[in-house]
Amino acid sequence: MPDRNTVPAVLGDLRAVDGALYAAVAATPTPALDRALRRVSHAADHSKISFGVAAALALLPGRPRRAALAGVASVTLASAAANLFGKRMVRRHRPDREEAQVAVARHVPMPASASFPSGHTASATAFATAVGVVLPPAAAPLGSLAAAVGYSRVHTGVHYPGDVAAGAVLGFAAAAVSLALVRGLSQRGHCFSMSPTSGATLRAPRDSGGSGLLS
Repeated sequence: MPDRNTVPAVLGDLRAVDGALYAAVAATPTPALDRALRRVSHAADHSKISFGVAAALALLPGRPRRAALAGVASVTLASAAANLFGKRMVRRHRPDREEAQVAVARHVPMPASASFPSGHTASATAFATAVGVVLPPAAAPLGSLAAAVGYSRVHTGVHYPGDVAAGAVLGFAAAAVSLALVRGLSQRGHCFSMSPTSGATLRAPRDSGGSGLLS
């Protein structure tokens, strides 16, 4: 049986590694990257990138439109899980950018919410995963974009690497749950049916006599 002090000791070591990684990123001069990563971080506020991609995909019938629906559902679930549950349960303080001497050129506004997990990363990862499953050609570019969003949150000094890693795990989980829900609803006839000619229509479930319950 493990010693009762083992778990706190391990968590303490992990926090030390997390802080060291944050400090290493802060101490590494990257003037050629600072502006670009600051812009990526800004663009990911409120999932603007994901919703913009979803809007573009929704204009195309068939698989792209289904991918947009799955992506938006995943972002919604990931954001709720991160902000309504994760941050309130853990309540980790944000990093101290001044103490770490993060370059001012990297700064974005420091959020007032708790640090763990990274909501930006959770939402970006959830969107990339869900869309990539439904629309495989989009997996690589959206996955790369999600990785850039996650790193940008460390680079700009508003998150520890551990926050980002946890956000990515949460995003994968949110995508899996959303895809399962969308698939289950579709099989039961309660979801949107995407038609190349008529767009999105709502399928009503049928009773045992074959009549639509909503008719």
